[in-house]
Amino acid sequence: MDSIFQHFRKEEQPFIEAMISLTRDVEDRYAPKLTDFLDPRQRFIVETLYRQRDLIGFTFGGFDGAERQRMLVAPSYYEAALEDAQIQLVKVSYPIKFVTLNHSDVLGSLMSLGLDRSKFGDIRLQDGLVQIAVAAEIVDYVKTNLTSIGKVKVQVEDLSSDEVVFIEPETYVDELHIVSSMRLDTVLASAWSISRQKAAAFIKGGKVKVNWSVVEDIAFQVNESDMVSLRTFGRFQVGLIEGRTKKEKIRLQLAKLEQKS
Repeated sequence: MDSIFQHFRKEEQPFIEAMISLTRDVEDRYAPKLTDFLDPRQRFIVETLYRQRDLIGFTFGGFDGAERQRMLVAPSYYEAALEDAQIQLVKVSYPIKFVTLNHSDVLGSLMSLGLDRSKFGDIRLQDGLVQIAVAAEIVDYVKTNLTSIGKVKVQVEDLSSDEVVFIEPETYVDELHIVSSMRLDTVLASAWSISRQKAAAFIKGGKVKVNWSVVEDIAFQVNESDMVSLRTFGRFQVGLIEGRTKKEKIRLQLAKLEQKS
């Protein structure tokens, strides 16, 4: 187990332990097990674990190209079906002529129901439409209890397949950066062409996430494959470290999310 933990960060250990238990159950009982909604980093961890046990995994997000998805870990002979995902898509109706809801409004109201974030997948908003992927086991509770978002009265209903919002796939552009270290403030400053002081202020202000979790430590060490986001600026994925320059600086590949005009 220690050999597994050394490849990941200390704060990820509780999640890793839970997923080790899940994969062990699949292996011992020869039966599939379904996770809650996971972000891409968490799915990478689960994939690493189930591959070590010669198991297979399937992902389901409800929406095409969903960022948050459930994973079904199963024996190698298992053939997954769509119903294994246990995901229900719902729509939120509200008076769009008088108010516009945003992502944080919707997520905040969902969380106020006392449910964990892992029970919800992507929340998609477009032209006054609000659509959410919800774990099937809690969808009735959501439809009964989510009656308002902020001061706005809402109604939650099942979403049919022909109503699903189409989201254009994200495009990332590769960039080469020369940085003095892999500290978060240093990499962030280079990625967005801002000063390290400004990058540090953003980090300390809780505006920066690494792998979908807020990080407020300016000296946090980023690694290859980390996803870093800065509120209002965008996000990028840390790519390969391509060695060092003659002045011992790091040649670093970043894949930056292309901003839509």
